[in-house]
Amino acid sequence: LDALRLLTDHVIARHHPDQIPGDALGLLNRVVEAQARQISRWMGVGFNHGVMNTDNMSIAGETIDYGPCAFLDAYHPDTVFSSIDQMGRYAYRNQPPVAQWNLAQLASSLLPIMADNPEDAVPEAQATVDAFQPLYQQAWAEVFRAKLGLADAQQDDPALATALLDAMAATRADFSQTFRALAETPSEAPLPAHIADDTTPLEDWRTRWTARLATEGATLSDRQPGMTRANPAIIPRNHRIEQAITAALQGDLAPFHALTEALTNPWQTAPDSPLRAAPAPGQEVAQTFCGT
Repeated sequence: LDALRLLTDHVIARHHPDQIPGDALGLLNRVVEAQARQISRWMGVGFNHGVMNTDNMSIAGETIDYGPCAFLDAYHPDTVFSSIDQMGRYAYRNQPPVAQWNLAQLASSLLPIMADNPEDAVPEAQATVDAFQPLYQQAWAEVFRAKLGLADAQQDDPALATALLDAMAATRADFSQTFRALAETPSEAPLPAHIADDTTPLEDWRTRWTARLATEGATLSDRQPGMTRANPAIIPRNHRIEQAITAALQGDLAPFHALTEALTNPWQTAPDSPLRAAPAPGQEVAQTFCGT
């Protein structure tokens, strides 16, 4: 218990210095808030951590353990990359509930220093863990409003974003390219055919989205600058990473340096952006591994 108190005070001093030393419940509150923000950002860029064990979650709310993680190409909420995840526990859609489960384990470990009788601390700890879901939903809505160029919060916005994701899943739409196309395609022009197997459901949804923008007195051109800042043009796609690793094993680090340079500003378009932004031609790297 002495070690747990020392560690808790160290974390508070390092990451939340405005908190009262020894306030384990206050720390838990901060960690829950940080994880809600972090997971919402993962979901917003189509990031799949791949192995969200409790030891691979940072108490600082940072993304760690780069191993079997990957970014989505064709969108589907059940996408799994990690070769060791045979049951889909850490699928893209499962990241929020897994994060909450992990937070519950953290709360359990802190109970002994929350009260003289750990059982007395359970109700407040449980309430703090339960707060994750509404915090996450709020953060997720903010992320997707930015991606869709929506400035005002309206009650039906999460349903609007979910409807787009459903259409994307049905048409195997590329996650990053679809959102980028929404930001860059003039409202009078059709969406690029290459972003999905069939863009008709996306066009149908686009009509609904345009009407939603109009409720704010806005047009697509008004919101395009903000949307391009919220939707990366380039992500570290698996086939590009595979190419960089293969070349590096032969002593050629040029593909690695080119990829990392492109990723320093993924929202910016460049002459080779169409090549770098494109999914794998004809094949996808469907499995990733710890240690990559």
